[in-house]
Amino acid sequence: MSEEINKPTPKVKIPRQPMPKQGVQERIYNFNEVALGYSLEQAISEAKRCLQCKKRPCVSGCPVGVPIPEFIKLLAEGDFQGAAEKIQEQNSLPAICGRVCPQEEQCEKVCTLGIKGESVAIGRLERFVADYVAAHKVGKPVAKAQPTGFKVAVVGSGPAGLTAAGDLAKMGHEVTIFEALHLAGGVLGYGIPEFRLPKAIVQREVDYVRQLGVEFQLDVLIGKTLTVDELMGEMGYQAVYLANGAGLPYFMNIPGENLNGVLSANEFLTRVNLMKAYQFPEHDTPIKRGQHVAVIGGGNVAMDSARTALRLGAEEVYIVYRRSREEMPARAEESENAEEEGVIFNLLTNPVEILGDEKGWVRGMRCQKMQLGEPDASGRRRPEPIPGSEFEMRTELVIIAIGSGANPLVSATTTNLQTNKHGYITADPQTGQTSRPGVYAGGDIVTGSATVISAMGAGKRAAVAIDQYLNGLPPTSAR
Repeated sequence: MSEEINKPTPKVKIPRQPMPKQGVQERIYNFNEVALGYSLEQAISEAKRCLQCKKRPCVSGCPVGVPIPEFIKLLAEGDFQGAAEKIQEQNSLPAICGRVCPQEEQCEKVCTLGIKGESVAIGRLERFVADYVAAHKVGKPVAKAQPTGFKVAVVGSGPAGLTAAGDLAKMGHEVTIFEALHLAGGVLGYGIPEFRLPKAIVQREVDYVRQLGVEFQLDVLIGKTLTVDELMGEMGYQAVYLANGAGLPYFMNIPGENLNGVLSANEFLTRVNLMKAYQFPEHDTPIKRGQHVAVIGGGNVAMDSARTALRLGAEEVYIVYRRSREEMPARAEESENAEEEGVIFNLLTNPVEILGDEKGWVRGMRCQKMQLGEPDASGRRRPEPIPGSEFEMRTELVIIAIGSGANPLVSATTTNLQTNKHGYITADPQTGQTSRPGVYAGGDIVTGSATVISAMGAGKRAAVAIDQYLNGLPPTSAR
């Protein structure tokens, strides 16, 4: 690399590099990625901010244990391939994590520089490395491990499934992923919009896992097309990892939810993201487009739905959330982007009825203003209705984004598999071991809806435990 790249710079004098983004008036009319990524110069400058701490608190804050200081040091020196290989020692999905992982609550939260200033932009650097190596095609051929003779089935191709499958393949096991949909990626493909995580990026990471030797069987719904019992019976798999996610949408159970024009966020985003409804009629899947759209909820899925509705041509899009901004679970970056783009936040507001016209279509929504009381079990202040504060708001499309639960299809068709009272599979948090020997589970199907990186952490831990099980060894933690 050039002398300029290797030239020492006092770290305290280098400001945190901002992320370039599409302008607001441009991006609300397209589905292209909003965050544009660092330039080479920005990435090098940001990497030079790292103090290379001996205690490495950032690594402890990473659920998959990426050797963060090491990859950043290689990046600062201009060794992009070395940096990519260092990341991939622990993370098979760096381009995805660099985009959607909540680094501000994990590795960056404990960065030493953040004590008195701004932490190193670890996620943005991870994204840069992954994108740079892919764009310049400087990667090495993936070396496949010596086969062990063991067969492992992975159910679901989301972050937990891809991570477990990739790690198991690196150990030499024959791994097959069974995916219910027609495209691999799970929630990464159907749940996150193109403007936040492009499908080409997801498929690039899927292809890397495929290069490790993992086979993908698409359009196979475990519990219907095949069962876990069949996988472990006549099909000869010695272990199964259940990573089928939590894709059963929750509803509010208020009057009017059965009207035309009421959608779960799962259906809305799946139609737009995976089935390309935003390109109808060039693609076959239509989507309801409202001029006034209400999105109920305050998480990342709600922000994704609201910003998608704007791009589909809505005049006004509302986030309707029963708590205040401080309690909102969405990443600050996502709520800020939504607000920049014109999404209107109706906070401390709770829907009590969806109103319909004479033809059965949504025409509005009756809401009630709320106030915050004492904290509830989640630690957030409980919303309480204000008497006499009901009002009506105009809307033709209501998208419900208040969370999702466990689809019972797999658990109901698998013998000796325990679930908890909410329908989630009961599994050891360190190993993923379920009540049935040889069957492991992790990600949202165990914890409920959580982050991509936490699901990946579960996949890594389970891969270690499955390898130990196959080799007749007692389980130990992955880290």
